[in-house]
Amino acid sequence: MEGALLPLSSTSSSKLNHRFSLPSTLLLKSQRYSHFPKFFSKSKFDTSSSLSIRCSTRNSTLSLDRDNAFVSENDKFSTDLPKVDKSGRFCSPRAARELALSIIYASCLEGLDPVRLFEKRMNARRETGYEFDKEKLLEYNHMSFGGPTVEVETDEEANELLRDIQLESAIEEEVLAAPPKLVYSRLILRFTRKLLVAVKDRWDIHVPIINKVIPPNWKNEPAGKILELSILHLAMSEIAMLDTRHQIVINEAVDLAKRFCDGAAPRIINGCLRTFYQDLEASNNRV
Repeated sequence: MEGALLPLSSTSSSKLNHRFSLPSTLLLKSQRYSHFPKFFSKSKFDTSSSLSIRCSTRNSTLSLDRDNAFVSENDKFSTDLPKVDKSGRFCSPRAARELALSIIYASCLEGLDPVRLFEKRMNARRETGYEFDKEKLLEYNHMSFGGPTVEVETDEEANELLRDIQLESAIEEEVLAAPPKLVYSRLILRFTRKLLVAVKDRWDIHVPIINKVIPPNWKNEPAGKILELSILHLAMSEIAMLDTRHQIVINEAVDLAKRFCDGAAPRIINGCLRTFYQDLEASNNRV
């Protein structure tokens, strides 16, 4: 795998299982590794220039100082907001978690600090003449999950299904590749950064915990489970650091696994996170 690109092309569909796709700007070369934590250990972070959790950018878009009230109302945020706000940008929590997951995944492949990678994407210059059609956001489906094999009786039905898959994949690719400031509201971008900061801060703590709860084949083939392990890190960090109700976080993680992973991943992730929360509660009660 050394020096090769991972297969990240989009094949998503509400009817077919699919793998996670990333914008072309995040198609990063993988590294050779034999143990999952190695390619994302703190030793590979260049934290000297990372933004702190209380630091704001020039336009204060990602400032977290004004976000305390938002954190305390995560439960409401996780269920009540519409898909897009009045500016036509994503404002649902699912969008924030999906964006955070894409950054964590790319960070794992490159061995970079996820917060710095997020800032890099935020500050990337647009190509000359680039325009983004916001109507695509209304067509994008955060709840498009994989499903059982679809049987068709005619070539026409097969071709129609294929066209639907290709259309959905094209919309997904365009949305995920667009500059984040054009796609996500300021609230979502702040929440995304909070998630990434939490993941970064808790990574070394959660690695041994994850190694205890995941099945042996995930440990033996970490290169094939980067996405699944990223979902675990994301959910565990939100539960531990942001105080979102664990039921909401677990449901969101399972939905992300249904959308972007294959096979038994949703069931396994559900079990791992419930075990994690039970152990966390037991530890807190002992204290």
